[in-house]
Amino acid sequence: MSLINPADTVEKQNEKLLVIAQSLMRRVEQKSEESGLAYRQFERAALLESQVRERTRDLERTLDLLQDSNARLEVARAETETARSNLAEAIETIDEGFALFDTDDRLVLFNSRFCQDLLDIVPGLSAGLPFEDYVSLVSESRFLSLPKNQTPEDWAQRRLDHHRDPHVVFNVSLLRDRWLQVSEHRTSGGGTVILQTDVSDIIQLERQERDKLRDEQARILQATLDHLNQGVCIFDRNRTLVGWNSKMDGFLALSKPRVTLGMNFSYLINRLRDQLVFTDKVDAERLRSWANRAHGRPPIAFEIRREDGRIYSVFAQEMPDHGFVISFTDVTAEREAARALFEMNEQLERRVRDRTQELGVALAEAERANASKSRFVAAATHDLLQPLSAAKLFVSSLADKVTTSDAQDVIGKTEAALNGAQQIIEALLDISKLDAGKAVFKVQTIRISDILAPLRDELAATAAAKGIALDILDSSLTVRSDPAYLRRIVQNLLSNAVRYTDKGRVLLGVRRSGTSARIEVWDTGCGIAEADQEQIFQEFSRLNPDPADGGLGLGLAIVERACKGLGHELGLWSKPGSGSCFSLNVPIDTAALPHDAKRAGSENTTSQNLNGLLVLLVENDPAFAGALSLVVEDMGGEVIHAHSADEALTLMHAIQLIPDAFLFDYQLDKGNTGTALYQKITETYGPISAAIVSADRTRELRQTCKTLGLPLMSKPVDRDRLWAHLSDRARYLKAAP
Repeated sequence: MSLINPADTVEKQNEKLLVIAQSLMRRVEQKSEESGLAYRQFERAALLESQVRERTRDLERTLDLLQDSNARLEVARAETETARSNLAEAIETIDEGFALFDTDDRLVLFNSRFCQDLLDIVPGLSAGLPFEDYVSLVSESRFLSLPKNQTPEDWAQRRLDHHRDPHVVFNVSLLRDRWLQVSEHRTSGGGTVILQTDVSDIIQLERQERDKLRDEQARILQATLDHLNQGVCIFDRNRTLVGWNSKMDGFLALSKPRVTLGMNFSYLINRLRDQLVFTDKVDAERLRSWANRAHGRPPIAFEIRREDGRIYSVFAQEMPDHGFVISFTDVTAEREAARALFEMNEQLERRVRDRTQELGVALAEAERANASKSRFVAAATHDLLQPLSAAKLFVSSLADKVTTSDAQDVIGKTEAALNGAQQIIEALLDISKLDAGKAVFKVQTIRISDILAPLRDELAATAAAKGIALDILDSSLTVRSDPAYLRRIVQNLLSNAVRYTDKGRVLLGVRRSGTSARIEVWDTGCGIAEADQEQIFQEFSRLNPDPADGGLGLGLAIVERACKGLGHELGLWSKPGSGSCFSLNVPIDTAALPHDAKRAGSENTTSQNLNGLLVLLVENDPAFAGALSLVVEDMGGEVIHAHSADEALTLMHAIQLIPDAFLFDYQLDKGNTGTALYQKITETYGPISAAIVSADRTRELRQTCKTLGLPLMSKPVDRDRLWAHLSDRARYLKAAP
């Protein structure tokens, strides 16, 4: 049993303990000390007093701490109230509506502008209001302008869906064309801040600007439509006329009072039914059915005819908004032109058929006449050769018996005349055989060099007498042709080139062109106009004939017919005042060579054989040029030598031929250099294969050649290096297609 009640306060308990202690002390003084019980009680009382004093001191310290804590709590409470008051004043100064929800989505704080445009929900706003209840109040407000076909429940659900986003901004439509912009943001502690801004003025201004822009665009669109050559009608998704251009007035003879904006498509079709005739598979009902579709209209095109005969091409197409546009194009002139063209074509076809029949008859008669002519010429030439041969024998026998110079001169002229007559007869005989198809071609394997060597000796004197240079570049190629006819072709081409060249040079060269050898004869003569290039291959056709040159006008006719019979492609390039080039392609064939010839050719190729590589050497030292030319020719190449840069450029321009390789001396005449000449040639003719040959060993020259990608060969030239450079080029050309 306890002497004090534990439920009492500390002060109450201390008072009771003091009373008990005083009572015990009095009783101790009154009783005898002999009583042991009293003494023990006294000791116990003394001990209790000590404990009471200690407990009292602890309680006093506790009370002091409690009083200090209460004082601090009071200060904190005052500061909190001050901060809350300051926060309320701060948010009240914000122009926008402001509200703060805590982490549990309960309303904590809001200012007077919050939901001020929704007056009917303001009484329901209070601290602790759940966010869902706040949204429900807004959705049921009579000031909220809901979108069409949207219920308050739908609006509230969409608003709650926005609430899940960390940041969201959207506009809310109110009555009387008012708008609120709602901004919702998450705080760092998980709360939500809502700002409401009145943006009615901004939206109304934007709407006005948009209307102005729409009006301006409408004016631009109308001006654009009026500028078109087609008549255009535009209908919206409800098939109502929303736009058309001025061209519709002239095309369909309609006017603004009769056709106005807002008119229905079906009504317009009914008004036009009597004026228009549909000429294609599309009729008025099908067009109406097409327009009545809600969407998915495929483009259609058809033609209509008006009462006055005008024809229009109509094209209708759906627009992205499910409206549609129809254009009318006046095609009357095109259709009339097409009809006239069709009738003209029929007339031309009839005339062509009639003329073809006439030409067929004329061609048959011409072929019969040509066959008769060929037979007559063959018979006449054969008969004429007999007395002509006898006459030549008589004249030759007479020459041994005449001793006077005058008589010898007469005999010489007689023999020349007889030889000329014989040439004419033989040429006529060749022509007749070629025309009649009775020429016999003995195609075999021949070396081009066997054809060219005799011609060089035969024509060199004639060229020298005229003061022109004749260069016939030898070739080691072997071809398939008739030796006699090939010689006659090349001889006629060379003779013509010499005959019609008064100054300059004549060049014959052969180059490989795929599987063919291309024989080219270049001259610097008067040239042939393009209009005359077909005429020169006709019999007895001569341009600017000169009786003194002895020409017969049969040489090119024989060339053309022989090339056709042999299958050798014949080509001609010519420019008046610059010269001409005749060429023919002869197929290469080394398989039919005799065994010894093939072995010899193989041995030459195995050693040093450039296979007719054409090299242009530009060197102003004649002695060195001669030695270098000899070395290249020993290797199987062919050399054209030019003494200067100007001569090299003139030569290339005159013959229109790009050599296979170039060797340039560095120091040329008049301060020119080989590197500069190389650059000029590449600028004019494109990339070429070239090398610089020079005794100059300066670093500048080496750097220049390195920059240009030119090999540099120092004098004296090493034969092996020269062979390596030229043989690489020859192998490249041989491998090229």
